[in-house]
Amino acid sequence: MSFGSVTVVIGVSGCGKSTVAKRLAEEVGWRFLEGDTLHPEANILKMRRGIPLSDDDRLPWLERIADELLSASDKGEGIVASCSALKFIYRERLRDRLGRRLNFVFLNASYEALSIRLGGRTNHFMPPSLLRSQFATLETPAGEPDAYEVNAELGIEDILDCVRALFTKKGRITGYGAR
Repeated sequence: MSFGSVTVVIGVSGCGKSTVAKRLAEEVGWRFLEGDTLHPEANILKMRRGIPLSDDDRLPWLERIADELLSASDKGEGIVASCSALKFIYRERLRDRLGRRLNFVFLNASYEALSIRLGGRTNHFMPPSLLRSQFATLETPAGEPDAYEVNAELGIEDILDCVRALFTKKGRITGYGAR
């Protein structure tokens, strides 16, 4: 397994984590993991009711994500996951479980831009009313050596161009530069 075969696309609700992670996985031929599918039903019910998740709510969910990432990594498979990982301690949990063999792509956008985006989203358990609590919880990964920030207010193709450029330059994702 080469370093960089585990990538987690992070950020607050509505920043484009799932879209970017899925497209990135398709481009490099890796598995895509939608982190939201691993939330326990209790978490989903809380969010649907407009109740922000606590650390105690999020940690078991992060463990499930880490299990999936570790399983893929141990098999030598590449994987790209979407996961909010809003706090440093959440990212550290993933790093510790994976022996630090992963990268984070932080999709950063303003509250105003994401509020508009979420207003047009349907069929998702996360209501727009929780966006403020996500921003309040967010600890940006500035200074974390395995985290790369991309402006999520760009269009999807521009975001992917930024990710490609970052990872080609850094040699972080196997498969980029070879295509």
